[in-house]
Amino acid sequence: MSTTTTPVGPAAGAPAVCEVAPGVFRVRDTCHVYVVRAEVPDAQGRRTAVAVDFGDGTVLDHLAEMGVDVLTDVLLTHHHRDQAQGLPRAAAAGVRIHVPPVERELFDEVDEMWRTRPVANDYNLRQDRFSLLEPVPVDGVVPEYRTAEFGGVRVRTLPTPGHTVGSVTYLVERDGRRLGFTGDLVHSPGKVWSLAATQWSYVENEGPAMSVLSCYLLMDERLDLLLPSHGEPMEDPQHALGLLATNLRAYVDSRRPQAWDLRTRLTEPYARVTDHLLINLSSLATSYVLLSDDGPALLVDYGYDMTTGLPSGTDRAARRPWLASLPALRRQFGVTSVEVALTTHYHDDHVAGLNLLREVEGTQVWAPENVAPVLEAPHEQDLPCQWYDPVPVDRVLPLGGTVRWREHAITVHPLPGHTLYQAAFEIAVDGVRVLVTGDQQDTMGVPGVRREVLNYQYRNLFRMDDYRDSAALLRRVAPGVVVSGHWEPRWVDEPWLTMVEQAGEDVARLHRALLPLEELALPADGVLARLAPYRSGVAPGATARWVAAVQNPWSHPVAARVRVVLPLGWHARPDEVLLDLPAGGRGEAGFDVTVGPAAAPRQRLAVDVTVGDLRLGQHAEALVDVRAPRGRRRPGTEGER
Repeated sequence: MSTTTTPVGPAAGAPAVCEVAPGVFRVRDTCHVYVVRAEVPDAQGRRTAVAVDFGDGTVLDHLAEMGVDVLTDVLLTHHHRDQAQGLPRAAAAGVRIHVPPVERELFDEVDEMWRTRPVANDYNLRQDRFSLLEPVPVDGVVPEYRTAEFGGVRVRTLPTPGHTVGSVTYLVERDGRRLGFTGDLVHSPGKVWSLAATQWSYVENEGPAMSVLSCYLLMDERLDLLLPSHGEPMEDPQHALGLLATNLRAYVDSRRPQAWDLRTRLTEPYARVTDHLLINLSSLATSYVLLSDDGPALLVDYGYDMTTGLPSGTDRAARRPWLASLPALRRQFGVTSVEVALTTHYHDDHVAGLNLLREVEGTQVWAPENVAPVLEAPHEQDLPCQWYDPVPVDRVLPLGGTVRWREHAITVHPLPGHTLYQAAFEIAVDGVRVLVTGDQQDTMGVPGVRREVLNYQYRNLFRMDDYRDSAALLRRVAPGVVVSGHWEPRWVDEPWLTMVEQAGEDVARLHRALLPLEELALPADGVLARLAPYRSGVAPGATARWVAAVQNPWSHPVAARVRVVLPLGWHARPDEVLLDLPAGGRGEAGFDVTVGPAAAPRQRLAVDVTVGDLRLGQHAEALVDVRAPRGRRRPGTEGER
């Protein structure tokens, strides 16, 4: 990153404003700010323009020199302060602000980053602290992979991660030439403005490797002029980007024990499992492609496509969904559209790209009936590894049922274990019975491993007999091959089936040996009450409803007492509920809570629970973000984070 405002290199002594293409101007500032003037006046006869990046806002002092009456919009390539520190001035002047979707929260909610960003014993090297000091209002996010009109200028947005996770490049056509506003992806032929910015985590190379892929993807666009945020215009984009890809590949390889063939990773990300079933070798959680005979394709799971690893941090700006492998799918396999995407379970590495697929490709999302509610309401339960935003489901698939897509029949089986909300898909493809199992097993029978490692976590609501049940499913379905979320396809044989069965028996036996089940029927995670929604956003003075679900661990009916515990100044009706619970059964208690003023934005409420003579205390909590509705937000997002 850079904190200097002094021009360096060839730009030293250059005028503050220069025309770099017809109707396209560069303003020297904390970064280069580019102004693209509309080719025709608007309905009021004004010459309008848009800016790419904003620097400290100096551009507003030079509009007349560029023949511009009104700057209507500013498009940000990324969140760094040298690009954005003047945005308060833009907002005050009525200029609409548009930002990359991955990084929105580092603009209009950057105060949350400053409040929560760890600084002690910190292994997160992303330069998110080179963000704005205070939030600014955002009018919208730019539509990646699509063209939109801003102030009379048509602009196409492409994801180009590398300098930051969420960086984008803007493409504009002017006088028959294709211009690329690349932010800080490239400084000059073969060079970057900052290597440090590309180091996202402590020992990995995600940023430099992503930069290589971004260079290759931009080279496919056959641009005529590159306009960087720092550096001079480049008239030979193929040379500039190709040289940078070569230099960065050498840099990446110098920090890895083995060379990484990033070009092949981009051009040939798919391999065949069978003629009509492909595996995506570039994705983090493995995606699969089911091909139809007439062109459309169906994807099974779609999380982080073409990943080079996950950077440090779990904030939204650390996670990049994109569609980098789809051109190869069309080019190599004749796919005409991505018609449907299935998902085995709700974890982010399996679903992160689904909303982007829907927006760009028109893809429908189909989900099993036990997975769909979690996708559509991700904050209802306290579950790990959820995507930040709701994922709308177009078709809910019944467990145990069979659905058809094109010429393929897909049977949906419940598959709890890795998570309670998971399913397996049974598909007969090219004479082979395939079972897609998500993340159920760990080693998938790796040669030399004499036992199967079971991939269960208690917060995923694992139950101690789940792996017995999944082993029985394998026996019943008798697949020829099992394909999973993170391991090579496993061609099924009798020794492996036996090993899976033994692993299921072992995990059930160990839990029964360790838990006092002869006294209480405790679940594997030990949780007997849950409060939902687990996370919500409520304005001060508003009333919202929470429901406590309580499980009876006794082998006889009992009464349960559930009392809500609230922050000072909050009120509930009722404040206590008595439940009659059948033996081993469950019941629900609802509370309508009126939210009071909050000293801190995030508040906690809880339920104090007693089941029979088992005193659990404040056994379950929920989190409430207390804040007034924020202005200038995109529709439908308030309370989603």
